[in-house]
Amino acid sequence: MAGIRWPPPPPPQPAQAEEQFPLALPPQSDEDRSSVAADSWSVKSDFGSSTIDLRAASDYSSDKDVPDTTDVETLQNFCDATYAEDLANFQHHGHAGELCFGSEVLDALVRWTKDLCLGGAHQDLSTCSVLDVGTGNGRLLQELSKQGFNDLTGIDFSEAAIEVAKNLANREGFPHINFLVDDVLETKLEKKFQLVLDKGTLDAIALHPDGPVKRMMYWESVSRLVASGGILIITSCSSTKDELVQEMDSFNHRKSSSVSASNGESSDGTSMFQYLDHVQNYPQFVSSGVQGSRVATVAFVAK
Repeated sequence: MAGIRWPPPPPPQPAQAEEQFPLALPPQSDEDRSSVAADSWSVKSDFGSSTIDLRAASDYSSDKDVPDTTDVETLQNFCDATYAEDLANFQHHGHAGELCFGSEVLDALVRWTKDLCLGGAHQDLSTCSVLDVGTGNGRLLQELSKQGFNDLTGIDFSEAAIEVAKNLANREGFPHINFLVDDVLETKLEKKFQLVLDKGTLDAIALHPDGPVKRMMYWESVSRLVASGGILIITSCSSTKDELVQEMDSFNHRKSSSVSASNGESSDGTSMFQYLDHVQNYPQFVSSGVQGSRVATVAFVAK
């Protein structure tokens, strides 16, 4: 799911009297272009709207044609077709495919995740069970493996994406990473993980015609996948840190109301969350006098 390429819409034309903000950005290689969570997405839901104005001048792009509908079957077919193309490129040319959010963000995320775990309850990274939701081509798990994580699983609803991830992992020397076809909204996983990561999947779910409802389903599902005391890390280019925290609070409120209605007992295996930390060192830029980042990453601990 984290591999849909969604190109940015054309930027609005500034009024004649206004001076367009000059944003000098370095050219991006094919590997560094964004994928599913394109910076141009504008997501509005019950949990607030995005800070898309800060991210409109994105340097990420894609030459992929995209469907003009958010029908979930169409999106999945498009995702499968995109990864089928990536798989063909890998088989014929050895290309590794694109990096979601770019290499700078990926490197910062991996370092921050490692430090967060070492500073908490998971000081032995090799025994920390990790799940990457919407793994795409699986590059995040490869980078985590280089840092000492060993118990690694990646899921994606696209069979083609999982095929790409498996091929890349085997070529790069990471055959121990487990990749499975699984939809997080209807997950068949029964295991709980100490670390669950989402890099663009919640953004992609918001594209569904019933986005707000599907986002609630998402929180219910991931809350069953995070072990007690475990960490959920969400990376988004459509929501700010505060919006993700607000969305977590809304889930906790619904959960608390449900527990109260059942006389204080919860038997569905879900956990509530508490804000833990967020990445503060992503690349920054200034537009129209406002400083911001294209990406927000927030960590929550399961209670």
